[in-house]
Amino acid sequence: MVRFDGRSSKQMRPIHLVPHYTKQANGSVLLEVGDTRVLCTVSVEEGVPQFLRNSSPPQGWLTAEYSMLPGATNTRTKRERTQISGRTQEIQRLIGRALRGIIDLNLCPDLTFTIDCDVLQADGGTRTASITGGFVALKIAVDKLLRTGRLKANPIKDVVAAVSVGLKRGEVLVDLNYQEDSSADLDMNVVLLQSGKIIEIQGTGEKSAFSKFEVNAVIEAAEVALAPVFDLQLAAVDGREVEG
Repeated sequence: MVRFDGRSSKQMRPIHLVPHYTKQANGSVLLEVGDTRVLCTVSVEEGVPQFLRNSSPPQGWLTAEYSMLPGATNTRTKRERTQISGRTQEIQRLIGRALRGIIDLNLCPDLTFTIDCDVLQADGGTRTASITGGFVALKIAVDKLLRTGRLKANPIKDVVAAVSVGLKRGEVLVDLNYQEDSSADLDMNVVLLQSGKIIEIQGTGEKSAFSKFEVNAVIEAAEVALAPVFDLQLAAVDGREVEG
């Protein structure tokens, strides 16, 4: 199937990574995936939440926050000032789980990493882009801590990235934009490690149930699509603006 934007069914949209996009954050990157643009920054603070204080041995914590700027969509998105929506909570937890899966927090005693993912422009795949960009910003921040001696050993265990994959009329479609996402029969978010392991799979049959065969086809398509993305992430960590 050739899609309306000219891509093949298993082809990702163009990716553009701009590391060190902001000056003050410990780590930052602007990630563009097609028309979706997400700014990911990492702040590192001394101290941990109450439930981790006095833990033995001492360990660190990582959490994530996600927001969509008012002008990110074709109709204004209201700012979530006092109470965040269930969707936002779900996405924040997904990002946090994905990034905690690749960092050994026992090697980060009494440090809290906050990953902030702000959607500047949304055209599908904002949560998966947040994970992919969040890793780059986190690794940049960790490398700075290693250089200054605040961290004694590298806590990053693997590279993590994510992509949305859907099924429409029986065909696998990789990296859904908004139009495709809203009309897909199955929509899954696949979070993978460079080592080949799976961090998380989120899937919903929008119109009907799906089979194990279809799930396997989605995972295999995600593995192929993300293989070059891991290399782009590591190139961006080295300080290079990259496209792929």
